[in-house]
Amino acid sequence: MILLVHLLFGAAIGSTVKNIPLAIVLAFLSHYFLDLIPHIDYPVKSTEKNQWHKILIAFLKVATDICAGILLILIFSKNQPIIYICGFAALIPDGLTVLKYLIPNQKILEAHYRLHQKIHFLEDKKISKFWRITSQVIVALISIITLRI
Repeated sequence: MILLVHLLFGAAIGSTVKNIPLAIVLAFLSHYFLDLIPHIDYPVKSTEKNQWHKILIAFLKVATDICAGILLILIFSKNQPIIYICGFAALIPDGLTVLKYLIPNQKILEAHYRLHQKIHFLEDKKISKFWRITSQVIVALISIITLRI
């Protein structure tokens, strides 16, 4: 899933679950749940192949995605701090993946990366881009509706 979807879904959890520690844990775990659904991700092959000259473009896409997610949360939620905390908790697994590239040879980051990749087991299945994008749109819309309640 793109980061905007993870951010919105985590925020929606933060807006509905009243137990703060539970909301944060569920938002974090929601990342893995959403990654089970067929979706389109950012290409990270450039970092795997050390094509760092492409990293600026990737960084701009990620930054734009996160800013758009924050803007949607700002527009559609009641703007309680827990909503933003849960939104960012839902991004932690991808943040750990970034750390794996920045700090190589760390056993815990490597183990997390392998687990995170296994969760994307439908990535190689022949599911059209239409359905991969549609799944993200549906999750984003459900999250926005939940934030408005």
